[in-house]
Amino acid sequence: MIRHRARRGARAGAASARRAFVFVLPGLWVLGVVAWELSHPTSGRLLQLLAAAPAIACAGTGRRPCVLLGGLCALLALLPFGEVEPGAGWGSRLMTCGAVLSVIGASYLTAGRRLRLVRELERTREVAATAQRVLLRPLPRRIDGVLLAADHLSASEGAVVGGDLYEVVGTRYGVRAVIGDVRGHGLDAMGTVAAMLGSFREVAHDEPELGDVLRRLERSHQRHLWERARPGRRAADGEPSGPLAEEFVTLLLVEVAPDGSVTALNCGHPWPYRIARKAVAPVAPADPMPPLGLFPLPAELPAVCCGQLRPGEGLFLHTDGAADARDAAGEFFPLTRELRSSVEAAAAPGGPSPTGVVGNVRKALLRHAGGRLTDDVALLMLSNDRVRVPSQSARARRAAGPGRVEAGRAE
Repeated sequence: MIRHRARRGARAGAASARRAFVFVLPGLWVLGVVAWELSHPTSGRLLQLLAAAPAIACAGTGRRPCVLLGGLCALLALLPFGEVEPGAGWGSRLMTCGAVLSVIGASYLTAGRRLRLVRELERTREVAATAQRVLLRPLPRRIDGVLLAADHLSASEGAVVGGDLYEVVGTRYGVRAVIGDVRGHGLDAMGTVAAMLGSFREVAHDEPELGDVLRRLERSHQRHLWERARPGRRAADGEPSGPLAEEFVTLLLVEVAPDGSVTALNCGHPWPYRIARKAVAPVAPADPMPPLGLFPLPAELPAVCCGQLRPGEGLFLHTDGAADARDAAGEFFPLTRELRSSVEAAAAPGGPSPTGVVGNVRKALLRHAGGRLTDDVALLMLSNDRVRVPSQSARARRAAGPGRVEAGRAE
């Protein structure tokens, strides 16, 4: 998964600047109060403002600076500055010193509680980030001669994953990939995402045909909905009723055989783009089936042939959140145009770099939406990096059998 290092570096720089400002602010406050008292003596009345300095120090820097600066303020409160009025004695100075010491004690206790809460929040974030990485794990750079790059943008603030899913695995039948979009977005859709990804990671290795993989995914989706509707009860025959009956998942299953031939099954998902050197063209060999969960799958599930990927050529897969993103004026994101620009920018002798293409599309998408997304976005690119392509593979030999529709190659 590509990380937006520039944005992360800018945030770290801004955080460092804020910490430096908060660290210097208490000292500036003390210097300002003392300087004003020296230039315009108030017989110590203005020194009462020194009590704010340890509170500021505890809020921004920690307990040790709070105690050190508070002790200094307590001593300054006892020192006479300029001429002392006859009515002003040690009593008012002692009261100011006591107020400063009281603020030190209260601020010290408050800062300790704040530090404990911050540490607990950091541990919680680490656990959540680890769980999200396990759910939507980073892809390796290469699987069986296929270069990979993927990224995900969640519409929920602070979340790494949401309602979009993707996974790529290497099997004895070829490299198989899935990309999908669960109804809804953000954290509410994570349960369905986990069910679909867990099922795909298992059945992709067991089933020789993409149609059988899709049927297993459908059964996993139905079981997941039944468990949500009736916790602790065995899933009965039939389909869930009520609001859960309207929950669906759009899925695109893609298989790249060892000889580079591509087959796919589409359940209501956007078709991918084919990238050949600097040429970008949408692949639409057939009408997609309805999304998974809305209607039962048909009796026959013939996989659609999408042509062949030669070395250096690739497929760019995405969810509808990429094409539906809008800017402040309400204009949709020009995905096709930006993809062509990204392919040209990531051009290389062996074909466009998947990492560069996905990264450039991500930057353009965030720039177009102003960093505010209303739907989750998943981007995935597969590129054939095999130097020698076999003349015939086991998958090609099965192409002549039943259950396969030839749709030709989309140029």
